[in-house]
Amino acid sequence: MKHLRPGRAVIAAMLLGPITGALLAFGAVAAQEENVVTIDNFTFTAPELTVAVGTTVKWVNHDDIPHNVVNKDKLFRSKALDTDDSYSFTFANAGTYDYFCGLHPHMQGKIIVK
Repeated sequence: MKHLRPGRAVIAAMLLGPITGALLAFGAVAAQEENVVTIDNFTFTAPELTVAVGTTVKWVNHDDIPHNVVNKDKLFRSKALDTDDSYSFTFANAGTYDYFCGLHPHMQGKIIVK
């Protein structure tokens, strides 16, 4: 009979208590979410993301002020995103898609679709 080894989040939950452990486990799952660009401290993270054709990319604003996402070639444009709002776009064609925040143009990013 094989024994299953608990993951680190489960061990943390057992050692640190249910509330702290649950928060750690949730953070581990959230950190693994793919194709997400976060907006925080007037920065897009990751500033450059490479994805496959057909991938949906999600931008999430964690700043306390609004931002938006604007493609330089006008292919996509979000509304103003308040704190914790998100915007998603599915990339149907290969190419390089430069974007910026229309409210703060110094904020720039790039999606490379292969």
